[in-house]
Amino acid sequence: MADEIVVLPPTLQNILEQKTLKWIFCGGKGGVGKTTTSCSLAIQLAQCRESVLLISTDPAHNLSDAFGQKFSKDATKVSGFDNLSAMEIDPSSAIQEMVEQSDSNGMMGSMMQDLAFAIPGVDEAMSFAEIMKHVKSMEYSVIVFDTAPTGHTLRFLSFPTVLEKALGKLSTLSGRLGPMINQMSSLMGGQTDGTDDMFAKLESMREVITEVNSQFKDPEKTTFVCVCISEFLSLYETERLIQELTAYEIDTHNIVVNQLLFPKSTSDCEHCNVRHKMQQKYLNEAHELYDEFFHIIQLPLLTEEVRGPQKLKDFSKMLVEPYIPPQ
Repeated sequence: MADEIVVLPPTLQNILEQKTLKWIFCGGKGGVGKTTTSCSLAIQLAQCRESVLLISTDPAHNLSDAFGQKFSKDATKVSGFDNLSAMEIDPSSAIQEMVEQSDSNGMMGSMMQDLAFAIPGVDEAMSFAEIMKHVKSMEYSVIVFDTAPTGHTLRFLSFPTVLEKALGKLSTLSGRLGPMINQMSSLMGGQTDGTDDMFAKLESMREVITEVNSQFKDPEKTTFVCVCISEFLSLYETERLIQELTAYEIDTHNIVVNQLLFPKSTSDCEHCNVRHKMQQKYLNEAHELYDEFFHIIQLPLLTEEVRGPQKLKDFSKMLVEPYIPPQ
Protein backbone atom coordinates (compact mmCIF):
# COMPACT_ATOMS: atom_id res chain seq x y z
CA MET A 1 0.00 0.00 0.00
CA ALA A 2 1.34 3.47 -0.93
CA ASP A 3 2.47 5.70 1.91
CA GLU A 4 -0.21 8.08 3.05
CA ILE A 5 0.56 11.78 2.64
CA VAL A 6 0.85 13.52 5.99
CA VAL A 7 -1.23 16.71 5.84
CA LEU A 8 0.54 19.63 7.52
CA PRO A 9 -1.49 21.63 10.09
CA PRO A 10 -3.61 24.31 8.34
CA THR A 11 -2.18 27.23 10.35
CA LEU A 12 0.76 29.67 10.34
CA GLN A 13 1.78 28.52 13.82
CA ASN A 14 4.96 27.08 12.23
CA ILE A 15 6.13 30.64 11.44
CA LEU A 16 5.50 31.85 15.00
CA GLU A 17 7.47 28.91 16.38
CA GLN A 18 10.48 29.43 14.09
CA LYS A 19 12.32 32.01 16.20
CA THR A 20 15.28 32.21 13.79
CA LEU A 21 13.18 33.87 11.05
CA LYS A 22 14.29 37.42 10.23
CA TRP A 23 12.58 38.14 6.87
CA ILE A 24 9.01 37.08 6.02
CA PHE A 25 7.47 37.98 2.65
CA CYS A 26 3.74 37.89 1.90
CA GLY A 27 2.85 37.98 -1.77
CA GLY A 28 0.51 36.93 -4.55
CA LYS A 29 -1.81 38.33 -7.21
CA GLY A 30 -3.36 41.79 -6.71
CA GLY A 31 -6.58 41.85 -4.68
CA VAL A 32 -6.21 38.49 -2.89
CA GLY A 33 -5.80 39.96 0.60
CA LYS A 34 -2.00 40.19 0.90
CA THR A 35 -2.11 43.29 3.09
CA THR A 36 -4.72 41.85 5.47
CA THR A 37 -2.64 38.66 5.71
CA SER A 38 0.68 40.45 6.28
CA CYS A 39 -0.86 42.82 8.90
CA SER A 40 -2.48 39.85 10.68
CA LEU A 41 0.75 37.86 10.62
CA ALA A 42 2.70 40.85 12.00
CA ILE A 43 0.13 41.17 14.82
CA GLN A 44 0.54 37.50 15.72
CA LEU A 45 4.35 37.78 15.58
CA ALA A 46 4.21 40.82 17.89
CA GLN A 47 2.78 38.50 20.57
CA CYS A 48 5.76 36.18 20.54
CA ARG A 49 8.74 38.19 19.20
CA GLU A 50 10.52 41.13 20.79
CA SER A 51 9.97 43.65 17.97
CA VAL A 52 8.28 43.45 14.56
CA LEU A 53 8.57 45.78 11.55
CA LEU A 54 5.96 45.64 8.79
CA ILE A 55 7.09 47.15 5.46
CA SER A 56 4.96 47.81 2.40
CA THR A 57 6.95 47.81 -0.85
CA ASP A 58 3.80 47.93 -2.98
CA PRO A 59 3.57 51.34 -4.74
CA ALA A 60 -0.21 51.23 -4.04
CA HIS A 61 0.29 51.18 -0.26
CA ASN A 62 -2.51 49.75 1.87
CA LEU A 63 -1.01 49.61 5.37
CA SER A 64 -2.30 53.08 6.31
CA ASP A 65 -5.82 52.09 5.18
CA ALA A 66 -5.67 48.73 6.95
CA PHE A 67 -4.69 50.17 10.35
CA GLY A 68 -6.45 53.52 9.90
CA GLN A 69 -3.19 55.32 10.66
CA LYS A 70 -0.81 57.28 8.40
CA PHE A 71 2.56 55.63 7.73
CA SER A 72 5.54 57.03 5.82
CA LYS A 73 9.05 55.97 4.81
CA ASP A 74 10.11 56.22 8.46
CA ALA A 75 9.22 53.38 10.81
CA THR A 76 6.27 54.43 13.00
CA LYS A 77 4.77 52.60 15.99
CA VAL A 78 1.37 51.09 15.18
CA SER A 79 -1.29 52.48 17.56
CA GLY A 80 -2.35 49.96 20.16
CA PHE A 81 0.89 47.92 19.97
CA ASP A 82 4.10 48.33 21.96
CA ASN A 83 6.41 46.34 19.71
CA LEU A 84 4.94 46.63 16.20
CA SER A 85 6.07 49.33 13.75
CA ALA A 86 5.19 49.93 10.11
CA MET A 87 6.58 51.86 7.15
CA GLU A 88 5.61 52.39 3.51
CA ILE A 89 8.47 52.63 1.04
CA ASP A 90 8.18 53.72 -2.56
CA PRO A 91 11.15 52.04 -4.30
CA SER A 92 11.13 54.63 -7.12
CA SER A 93 11.59 57.55 -4.69
CA ALA A 94 14.60 55.83 -3.10
CA ILE A 95 16.35 55.78 -6.48
CA GLN A 96 15.39 59.42 -7.10
CA GLU A 97 17.13 60.46 -3.87
CA MET A 98 20.23 58.58 -4.92
CA VAL A 99 20.27 60.31 -8.33
CA GLU A 100 19.93 63.72 -6.66
CA GLN A 101 22.85 62.93 -4.34
CA SER A 102 25.04 61.83 -7.23
CA ASP A 103 24.15 65.00 -9.15
CA SER A 104 25.94 67.01 -6.50
CA ASN A 105 29.12 65.38 -7.83
CA GLY A 106 28.67 67.30 -11.08
CA MET A 107 29.69 65.72 -14.35
CA MET A 108 31.10 62.65 -12.62
CA GLY A 109 27.72 62.02 -10.97
CA SER A 110 25.85 62.01 -14.24
CA MET A 111 28.51 59.82 -15.91
CA MET A 112 28.31 57.30 -13.09
CA GLN A 113 24.54 57.43 -13.22
CA ASP A 114 24.50 56.71 -16.97
CA LEU A 115 27.02 53.94 -16.50
CA ALA A 116 25.15 52.32 -13.63
CA PHE A 117 21.69 52.62 -15.14
CA ALA A 118 22.80 51.11 -18.44
CA ILE A 119 22.65 47.74 -16.64
CA PRO A 120 19.10 46.27 -16.96
CA GLY A 121 17.03 46.38 -13.78
CA VAL A 122 19.73 48.22 -11.85
CA ASP A 123 17.60 51.28 -11.05
CA GLU A 124 15.02 49.19 -9.16
CA ALA A 125 17.79 47.08 -7.68
CA MET A 126 19.58 50.17 -6.37
CA SER A 127 16.41 51.32 -4.65
CA PHE A 128 16.12 47.85 -3.13
CA ALA A 129 19.68 48.28 -1.82
CA GLU A 130 18.77 51.61 -0.24
CA ILE A 131 15.76 49.97 1.46
CA MET A 132 17.91 47.11 2.74
CA LYS A 133 20.63 49.43 3.99
CA HIS A 134 17.98 51.42 5.84
CA VAL A 135 16.31 48.32 7.28
CA LYS A 136 19.55 46.62 8.27
CA SER A 137 20.54 49.57 10.44
CA MET A 138 17.35 49.06 12.48
CA GLU A 139 17.15 46.55 15.27
CA TYR A 140 14.02 44.45 14.77
CA SER A 141 13.61 40.78 15.67
CA VAL A 142 11.63 40.07 12.50
CA ILE A 143 10.62 42.02 9.39
CA VAL A 144 7.41 41.31 7.43
CA PHE A 145 7.17 42.53 3.82
CA ASP A 146 3.79 43.31 2.27
CA THR A 147 4.93 43.03 -1.34
CA ALA A 148 3.60 44.28 -4.67
CA PRO A 149 1.73 41.87 -7.00
CA THR A 150 3.59 38.78 -8.19
CA GLY A 151 5.62 40.13 -11.14
CA HIS A 152 7.08 42.99 -9.08
CA THR A 153 7.73 40.68 -6.16
CA LEU A 154 9.75 38.28 -8.27
CA ARG A 155 11.82 41.16 -9.62
CA PHE A 156 12.24 42.45 -6.07
CA LEU A 157 13.61 39.07 -4.96
CA SER A 158 15.98 38.83 -7.91
CA PHE A 159 17.48 42.27 -7.14
CA PRO A 160 20.23 41.02 -4.80
CA THR A 161 21.58 38.85 -7.62
CA VAL A 162 21.17 41.57 -10.28
CA LEU A 163 22.85 44.10 -8.02
CA GLU A 164 25.73 41.89 -6.99
CA LYS A 165 26.58 41.36 -10.66
CA ALA A 166 26.09 45.03 -11.59
CA LEU A 167 28.13 46.37 -8.68
CA GLY A 168 30.81 43.78 -9.36
CA LYS A 169 31.09 45.16 -12.92
CA LEU A 170 31.11 48.74 -11.66
CA SER A 171 33.80 48.17 -9.06
CA THR A 172 35.98 46.55 -11.75
CA LEU A 173 35.35 49.57 -13.97
CA SER A 174 36.05 51.96 -11.12
CA GLY A 175 39.61 50.67 -10.90
CA ARG A 176 40.15 51.46 -14.57
CA LEU A 177 37.98 54.56 -14.99
CA GLY A 178 38.33 56.20 -11.57
CA PRO A 179 41.65 58.00 -12.22
CA MET A 180 40.50 59.11 -15.68
CA ILE A 181 37.16 60.47 -14.40
CA ASN A 182 38.96 62.26 -11.56
CA GLN A 183 41.32 63.85 -14.06
CA MET A 184 38.46 64.96 -16.31
CA SER A 185 36.52 66.30 -13.32
CA SER A 186 39.44 68.41 -12.13
CA LEU A 187 40.06 69.74 -15.67
CA MET A 188 36.44 70.85 -15.82
CA GLY A 189 36.53 72.38 -12.35
CA GLY A 190 34.64 69.54 -10.62
CA GLN A 191 35.47 67.82 -7.33
CA THR A 192 37.92 64.97 -7.70
CA ASP A 193 36.95 63.21 -4.50
CA GLY A 194 33.37 62.77 -5.76
CA THR A 195 34.39 59.69 -7.75
CA ASP A 196 35.92 57.97 -4.75
CA ASP A 197 32.86 58.77 -2.64
CA MET A 198 30.54 57.31 -5.25
CA PHE A 199 32.55 54.11 -5.65
CA ALA A 200 32.91 53.73 -1.89
CA LYS A 201 29.12 54.05 -1.58
CA LEU A 202 28.58 51.44 -4.28
CA GLU A 203 31.04 49.08 -2.62
CA SER A 204 29.41 49.38 0.80
CA MET A 205 26.06 48.76 -0.88
CA ARG A 206 27.42 45.65 -2.50
CA GLU A 207 28.50 44.28 0.88
CA VAL A 208 25.01 44.81 2.33
CA ILE A 209 23.39 43.16 -0.69
CA THR A 210 25.73 40.15 -0.62
CA GLU A 211 24.84 39.59 3.03
CA VAL A 212 21.10 40.06 2.46
CA ASN A 213 21.23 37.72 -0.52
CA SER A 214 22.76 34.93 1.55
CA GLN A 215 20.15 35.52 4.29
CA PHE A 216 17.28 35.36 1.77
CA LYS A 217 18.49 31.94 0.67
CA ASP A 218 18.71 30.63 4.23
CA PRO A 219 15.42 28.87 5.21
CA GLU A 220 16.31 29.46 8.86
CA LYS A 221 16.17 33.23 8.25
CA THR A 222 13.71 33.76 5.38
CA THR A 223 10.37 32.38 4.25
CA PHE A 224 7.70 33.43 1.76
CA VAL A 225 3.96 33.14 2.49
CA CYS A 226 1.96 32.75 -0.74
CA VAL A 227 -1.47 34.41 -0.59
CA CYS A 228 -4.22 33.51 -3.06
CA ILE A 229 -7.95 33.00 -3.55
CA SER A 230 -9.57 29.77 -4.70
CA GLU A 231 -9.84 30.60 -8.40
CA PHE A 232 -8.01 29.34 -11.47
CA LEU A 233 -5.91 32.46 -12.25
CA SER A 234 -4.87 32.99 -8.64
CA LEU A 235 -3.82 29.35 -8.18
CA TYR A 236 -1.99 29.43 -11.53
CA GLU A 237 -0.07 32.51 -10.37
CA THR A 238 0.67 30.86 -7.02
CA GLU A 239 2.20 27.87 -8.80
CA ARG A 240 4.32 30.21 -10.93
CA LEU A 241 5.40 32.07 -7.79
CA ILE A 242 6.37 28.82 -6.03
CA GLN A 243 8.41 27.70 -9.06
CA GLU A 244 10.24 31.03 -9.21
CA LEU A 245 10.90 31.09 -5.46
CA THR A 246 12.37 27.60 -5.73
CA ALA A 247 14.61 28.82 -8.57
CA TYR A 248 15.78 31.74 -6.34
CA GLU A 249 16.34 29.22 -3.50
CA ILE A 250 13.86 31.07 -1.28
CA ASP A 251 11.94 28.92 1.20
CA THR A 252 8.16 28.71 0.90
CA HIS A 253 5.92 26.25 2.73
CA ASN A 254 2.74 28.19 3.58
CA ILE A 255 -0.22 29.08 1.37
CA VAL A 256 -3.02 31.30 2.66
CA VAL A 257 -6.31 30.90 0.76
CA ASN A 258 -8.50 33.95 1.37
CA GLN A 259 -12.15 34.89 0.73
CA LEU A 260 -13.65 31.39 1.00
CA LEU A 261 -17.43 31.09 1.09
CA PHE A 262 -19.03 28.69 3.57
CA PRO A 263 -22.81 28.87 2.98
CA LYS A 264 -24.98 27.10 5.56
CA SER A 265 -26.45 23.80 4.41
CA THR A 266 -29.91 25.39 4.59
CA SER A 267 -28.86 28.32 2.38
CA ASP A 268 -30.96 28.79 -0.75
CA CYS A 269 -28.60 31.45 -2.19
CA GLU A 270 -27.84 29.96 -5.59
CA HIS A 271 -24.96 32.36 -6.22
CA CYS A 272 -23.31 31.41 -2.89
CA ASN A 273 -23.73 27.67 -3.47
CA VAL A 274 -22.36 27.79 -7.03
CA ARG A 275 -19.37 29.89 -5.98
CA HIS A 276 -18.71 27.64 -2.96
CA LYS A 277 -18.70 24.60 -5.28
CA MET A 278 -16.20 26.27 -7.64
CA GLN A 279 -13.95 27.32 -4.74
CA GLN A 280 -14.00 23.80 -3.30
CA LYS A 281 -12.96 22.39 -6.68
CA TYR A 282 -9.85 24.60 -6.81
CA LEU A 283 -9.18 24.10 -3.10
CA ASN A 284 -9.12 20.33 -3.68
CA GLU A 285 -6.64 20.87 -6.53
CA ALA A 286 -4.45 22.96 -4.22
CA HIS A 287 -4.54 20.18 -1.61
CA GLU A 288 -3.56 17.58 -4.22
CA LEU A 289 -0.65 19.74 -5.39
CA TYR A 290 0.69 21.04 -2.09
CA ASP A 291 -0.47 18.95 0.88
CA GLU A 292 2.82 17.14 1.24
CA PHE A 293 5.02 20.24 1.58
CA PHE A 294 2.73 23.16 2.46
CA HIS A 295 0.55 24.34 5.30
CA ILE A 296 -2.69 25.43 3.60
CA ILE A 297 -4.54 28.04 5.65
CA GLN A 298 -8.22 28.63 4.80
CA LEU A 299 -9.76 32.00 5.64
CA PRO A 300 -13.42 32.96 5.16
CA LEU A 301 -14.92 35.82 3.18
CA LEU A 302 -16.31 38.11 5.87
CA THR A 303 -19.43 40.25 5.64
CA GLU A 304 -17.45 43.40 6.49
CA GLU A 305 -14.00 44.81 5.71
CA VAL A 306 -11.10 43.93 7.98
CA ARG A 307 -9.94 47.45 8.88
CA GLY A 308 -8.61 48.94 12.07
CA PRO A 309 -6.40 47.39 14.78
CA GLN A 310 -9.20 45.53 16.59
CA LYS A 311 -10.68 43.87 13.50
CA LEU A 312 -7.18 42.91 12.34
CA LYS A 313 -6.43 41.43 15.79
CA ASP A 314 -9.62 39.36 15.64
CA PHE A 315 -8.93 38.24 12.06
CA SER A 316 -5.31 37.38 12.87
CA LYS A 317 -6.43 34.67 15.31
CA MET A 318 -7.67 32.62 12.34
CA LEU A 319 -4.07 32.33 11.10
CA VAL A 320 -3.24 30.19 14.12
CA GLU A 321 -6.61 28.62 15.03
CA PRO A 322 -8.25 27.00 11.99
CA TYR A 323 -11.55 28.60 11.05
CA ILE A 324 -14.57 26.34 11.66
CA PRO A 325 -17.53 27.40 9.49
CA PRO A 326 -20.97 27.58 11.15
CA GLN A 327 -23.21 24.66 10.17
